Formats: sequence, structure tokens, C-alpha cells
Amino acid sequence: MSAVAPAVLSTSLTDRIGNTALLEIRSASRGDVRVFAKAEFLNPGGSVKDRPALNMIRRGEETGDFQPGKILLDSTSGNTGIAYAMICAAKGYKVKLCLPANASPERKQILKAYGAELVLTDPGEGSDGAIRVCKKIYEQSPDAYFYPDQYSNDANWEAHYHSTAPEIVEQTGGAITHFVAILGTSGTFIGVSRRLKRDLPGVQCISVKPATPFHGLEGTKHMPTAIKPRIYDPGVADDNLWIETEDAYDMCRRTARQEGLLLGISAAANVLAASRVAEALATRGESGTVVTILCDGGQKYLSEPFWND
Repeated sequence: MSAVAPAVLSTSLTDRIGNTALLEIRSASRGDVRVFAKAEFLNPGGSVKDRPALNMIRRGEETGDFQPGKILLDSTSGNTGIAYAMICAAKGYKVKLCLPANASPERKQILKAYGAELVLTDPGEGSDGAIRVCKKIYEQSPDAYFYPDQYSNDANWEAHYHSTAPEIVEQTGGAITHFVAILGTSGTFIGVSRRLKRDLPGVQCISVKPATPFHGLEGTKHMPTAIKPRIYDPGVADDNLWIETEDAYDMCRRTARQEGLLLGISAAANVLAASRVAEALATRGESGTVVTILCDGGQKYLSEPFWND
């Protein structure tokens, strides 16, 4: 009698994107106000950007804009680029990315490990400079590239509308009262907020922004002075919070030492903003459930000196 081979349960890399854990941030909770955060660093590419990157690639394949032989070209501060590079490596596509030269060494090394071609742009111009260089490259050879343009692509925010937001509603049992997220492309905030406003109209959606034009919150935009993403709609936010870089650095250290969470800088800025919302609610004697996003982990920023303070 021959043995019956056991069934093999397999899945693809992209099937592991999404359905991330919702963690309580105990040090940020206050009284009857609890603070939770989506652990997006658990995505296979290590960030929240896995979701929109996959959706934009799939949309390009569906429309025929992204076909074998074309090179994916886009500007990035790092995380979307890493997601592009990871997914395209799995699918057999080449990737060319424009990013500021002062992006963390860890991000650049990860991109190179995935085989991405890097075009390093003026660090003084930040993500806006990378956008301008990327557009010039595309305009010179449009037939050679698939240019998803994450700042203008509706598939960016729609990824969060159809995945991140429903997960939050399910994981909180519909109890969420406030959603807090920092702005970069704005896809996470816009997508989640639009879905929450449809399904739970009472939820307050609060955007988080760097306090100054020149800041150290990688991947985020000071909207009053930056090139505004086409997908950004300032009318979606019920309120706005402004975060100083040094305060976000401090929160990186605090969450690592108090929560065991090694977070990236924008994720720490989100925790800081959520804690301020919780503090304001508790001061007024209110209860609530505040949810934010842990955009990525701190491993990509360990070369930064602020960890030693």
C-alpha cells in the first residue's frame, strides 16, 4: 500500500499583503480612551505601501499599461519603491526608481537587493525633486515605462478603501471613533477616511502633517509648501495635527523602550498624534477608540543618530 502524500497548503507572496494585526498602544491610551494601531510593518515588504503598490501594479496589468518588457518607473521616498521592487521581482518585471539621495542607507540597500535601478535626486528638494526627475525620464521614453505615479493614481487610495478600512472596522467591531494618519501621497488617509465616512459616518478623521517645510519625517509632505498629490483632498479631514520632527524621534525611542515596538519615524509620528487625540478626549471626560497606522518598522532607520539620545 502506498502512502498518501499530504496536501500542500501554499500561497503566493502577494497573498500575504494585508490583514495585519491591530495592536493596542498602551502608553498612548488614556482613561476610557484606547489607542490602537495597524501593524503594517508585518506586510512582506515591511510597510503599508505594499497595499497600494500591489493595487497599482494589478491595475496596470488589467488595463494593459503594464506589460512584459516594460520597466516600472516611479518616484519614491523608499517604502513604495521597496514594495514595487519586491512585487516586480516576484512577477519578473524590472524597476527604476527616483528617490532623494538622503533616503536612509537601509532603504537604498534593500532596493538594490531586490534589483531595482536607483536614480538618486537632490536631497534638498525632497520627494518633490524626485517627482520632477521621474517625470522627465518618463517624458523622454514613454513607451519604455509603466509609470503608475503613486501621487496621482486612484488605485493608491482605493487599496485602503477596499482593504485597510474594512479590516479596521472588523477588528474594532465598529467601535472606532477617531482615525489618525500622516500624509505623504495621502493614499492611506484618503482611502481609509472615505470608507469610514461611508460606513461609520460619526468617525472623526484627523490628518497628520510635518510642522515645517524642512523636516525629517521621511516619506511625508508639508502640504502647504509641497507639490500636492492629485489624489489628496483636504476636505476629507475633520481636523489636522502638526508634528515636529524631534517629537517623532522621541516617540520612536519611547515605543521601542515602553511597548517593544521598533517603529519608523512616520509611524512614531502617528502614535504621537493619536496619543494627543486620546489626551484631549480624556481631558474632556470622553471615551473613544482611536486607530492609527504603523507605516513601517524602525529597521530601515537604525543608522539615524537619534536612537542614541
